[in-house]
Amino acid sequence: MPKAKANGIALEYDSFGAEDAEPVLLITGLGVQMTRWAVPFCEILAGLGYRVIRFDNRDAGLSTHFNDLPVPELATVALAVARGERPDVPYTLYDMAADAVGLLDALGIERAHIVGRSMGGMIAQLVASEHPHRTLSLTSIMSNTGNPGLPSATPEAMAALTSRPPHPSEDEESFLTHSVAFARVIGSPGYPFDEAAQRAQALADAKRAYNPAGFGRQIAAIVATGDRRARLKTITAPTLVVHGADDPLIPKAGGEDTAANIKGAELKVIPGMGHDLPPALYETVALAIAANARRESA
Repeated sequence: MPKAKANGIALEYDSFGAEDAEPVLLITGLGVQMTRWAVPFCEILAGLGYRVIRFDNRDAGLSTHFNDLPVPELATVALAVARGERPDVPYTLYDMAADAVGLLDALGIERAHIVGRSMGGMIAQLVASEHPHRTLSLTSIMSNTGNPGLPSATPEAMAALTSRPPHPSEDEESFLTHSVAFARVIGSPGYPFDEAAQRAQALADAKRAYNPAGFGRQIAAIVATGDRRARLKTITAPTLVVHGADDPLIPKAGGEDTAANIKGAELKVIPGMGHDLPPALYETVALAIAANARRESA
């Protein structure tokens, strides 16, 4: 897979579909790699007539890692934000949004449909608000606004997110057990859970790249960026908000708040969907993204 120089760092990316088709940029979530945008999903979206580009965020996968910088203490970051101070963090979501735009620059793409899931949805929102001339449409999936008044994750989901697995090179079996358990906790209760597929995905990702400190710096970036509602109110691109009715990590209220703060946004709540994208929903979500993209040209 190729790398691009963007915003002063290297970003690993790949693409699907014709290079002269309208581009869709897929931005992934906290601590995970672009491989979580599954190839079959990308191929469905490309088959709808788009050039689909996925990439590793900074500090994840095969993009630039920031391991020369510390992992901030989250309580310290949160306190600084609450006081209205600028927290001391390696980067924020604004920097990650600038990475996405830098990738478009490197690929010679003037404007794209911006799609993000979870933390990637937060980044996508900032691309649309800070770089409106680069944004054809916005789709924010299983994300929120940073509103501190929103409901928290369930205790089980938060515990699963914050518990540290053993290093895969030291205890591969325990690492995989932890990864599958996490996927089960945040997964979609209305759809089959494929334990073998989850295990294979976790193993493939760990062998591709493993950077747990990057997870810590990314979550600090989310906390440091804080409440984004004022920025969301400036978004003018056609916007779709997709959220699982049964999301235990970012509850449905996060999607509702996102749609409420973006003028003209459409909200699609999917029953039985949690904080993942099961294969049975690939076509549903791809078609929804394409329908929102067509609003831009209507």
